[in-house]
Amino acid sequence: MQYLAPHDQQDCGLTCLRMVANYYGRLYSNFHLRKISYVGRQGVSLYNLGKAAEHLGFKTIIGELSLTFLTTKAKLPCILFWDKSHFVVLYKISSNIKRKKTFHIADPGRGKIKLDEDIFTKYWLAGEKKGFALFLEPTQLFYDYSTETETSNNKRSIFHFFKQYFFKYRKNYFQVILSMLFAAGVSLIPPFLTQSIVDYGIANKDTNFIILISAFQIILFVSGVISDIIRSHLLLHIGARINSSILSDFLIKMMKLPLSFFEAKASGDIMQRMNDHQRIENFVTSTLLTTIFSFVNMGVFLFILNKYDPAFMIIFVIGSVASICWTLLFMNWRKSIDYKRFRELSNSGDKLFELVNGISEIKLNNFENYKQWEWQEIQVKLFKINISNMSLEQYQKIGANFIDQVKIIIITFVAAQAVMSQEITLGVMLSISYIIGQLNIPVKQMADFFNGAQNASVGLERMNEVFVEEEEEKRHILDNSDNPINFSEFSINIKDLNFQYEGPDSTYVLKNVSFKIPKGKVTAIVGSSGSGKTTLLKLLLKFFDPTSGKIQLGKLDLANISPKDWRAKCGAVLQEGYIFSDTIKQNIIMGDEYYDIDRLVNAVEMANIGDFISQLPLHFETKIGPLGMGLSVGQKQRVLIARAIYKNPEFLFFDEATSALDAKNEYVIMENLNRFFQDKTVVVVAHRLSTVKNASQIVVLEEGEVVEIGTHYELINNEGTYFNLVKNQLELGG
Repeated sequence: MQYLAPHDQQDCGLTCLRMVANYYGRLYSNFHLRKISYVGRQGVSLYNLGKAAEHLGFKTIIGELSLTFLTTKAKLPCILFWDKSHFVVLYKISSNIKRKKTFHIADPGRGKIKLDEDIFTKYWLAGEKKGFALFLEPTQLFYDYSTETETSNNKRSIFHFFKQYFFKYRKNYFQVILSMLFAAGVSLIPPFLTQSIVDYGIANKDTNFIILISAFQIILFVSGVISDIIRSHLLLHIGARINSSILSDFLIKMMKLPLSFFEAKASGDIMQRMNDHQRIENFVTSTLLTTIFSFVNMGVFLFILNKYDPAFMIIFVIGSVASICWTLLFMNWRKSIDYKRFRELSNSGDKLFELVNGISEIKLNNFENYKQWEWQEIQVKLFKINISNMSLEQYQKIGANFIDQVKIIIITFVAAQAVMSQEITLGVMLSISYIIGQLNIPVKQMADFFNGAQNASVGLERMNEVFVEEEEEKRHILDNSDNPINFSEFSINIKDLNFQYEGPDSTYVLKNVSFKIPKGKVTAIVGSSGSGKTTLLKLLLKFFDPTSGKIQLGKLDLANISPKDWRAKCGAVLQEGYIFSDTIKQNIIMGDEYYDIDRLVNAVEMANIGDFISQLPLHFETKIGPLGMGLSVGQKQRVLIARAIYKNPEFLFFDEATSALDAKNEYVIMENLNRFFQDKTVVVVAHRLSTVKNASQIVVLEEGEVVEIGTHYELINNEGTYFNLVKNQLELGG
């Protein structure tokens, strides 16, 4: 069983499936398995994991079984549900002479480990009598399953990546290569100068010759330093350019992805992927070019060494190959450590963000010690990972240095024997020693090259998970550029709409929803918490695609309309609306370069926040948001309402837009909004009676289904679900 490391915190289940598939001879990318297993931010369920395995061609059984059954009848490898929150692969059960069982586990978070029966039982059964396991047996379909379904871009190598940026900055690279060739030429001369000083200058006691050669050596040294300075400057310039390009390309791509991508990723995972670009940049601009330069030098020096005596070259090559092989032995271990570090750094970032943003709740509930211990536990894990990494590097260096020293001792002994037998001169021996010293530099750099290549490859693999995601703009068919369609002419028709967040066998959040949102009218959507109101709004804004059914603008399917074109016509105030760290003005006009000051003033007056802004010293230029002045929840909502009004869209979607406002502010704002809503298509999600009673129609949702549609008075007279909602609200108000 080969251990494979997870890419993200929530990928333990996928990684287990990858390991089992690899055990039977088929290795799939993390990206491909994500697409067929419906991974969310909490990971994947055992049921969906089994469905994904069946998709690959496995015959699967999910069982709740006892330890006795597992040890006597279970077919291995299998995937175990571990400690009620994790997945591991059990691939072997062995017994010693005393018949004590040892369980061999491949844990995505820890690697391959061995556990005794007590520890295994503790984590698998987790206090219960039985534990859950997923058994997989490959069928012929597994071996016939086409890997062509995987995205080819996901297999892009670091060298393909280098090629992409090489052509972009090829002129700068050409200058670097010229400086390297010059430096390589300069480095060829010193061994011959050393030989001439010993064999001619010292032998003939020619002081003038020695002074001349020494002066020439100084000139070569200065030339080499100047060449290094020029090369370093060029590499610094290229590195800064590539660093900016990689990060910009990543951000541009990420901004084009659908909301579902961000819903499935922890923020720490995304931030760590952005940090991976530094690894790639270091390899492309430094490690790779330095290694190429070293190989050029190595080839030249090996040629000279062969001219002196082929035996010296053979000994050096054998020793160097052994040293490089020793380094390569640790690459899989190193890759495993790197993935563990990525996961814990991501987790650490999430927890630190949580500590800072949740500090008021932490203090309110005397939660400081628990959160501190939680964060420190992650730091302990990172410390252990760093210790493992240091140990690995020490083993690499000690073994490589030992082999190099043995190689040098053998060459020195052979050279000394050759001098004593007068096969070579003492000057030649000193020249050989200099060449060996120069050749050892690129050999040692090979370890850095392999480590850098692996770092860059792992980083690129993680970044590629973003680059291979389908952009939401590519999902539409309709071209609206030549003959723009006036969307405001159409009503919105929802037909047999169904939606699930986590795959075909998960709970339906919306079920068979059908109704019409008439153009130029206000439609209110009400219902108890969790009835699917916010989800429906997100579908209308094209944040998610329906599982089945249609949303139409007249006869146009919303799925075929560009999200960018559609949202340009939409304004929204969502529950999780965000205030950016910028001025009040920029938070309302949202990057409008040629903003209309009258429109801006009108928007803040309609949102009833003009008086508050006028009292501030900098007025509209006051900085707000996480890095600016703090706002109350009600003030934030009013800024968000002003943002939607300023946009002056044809369609408006409000999700509890006034829930944090007091009765007076809400009354004033609703009066203003009712005027603003004229001739606009508006969808309002709200609990408050005052917000929805004047709507042209009210849609009542219950457990994801439409149970009533009508006006306020019609629904009150029906005495159904809406009547009970209003009655409960009035009783609570009374």
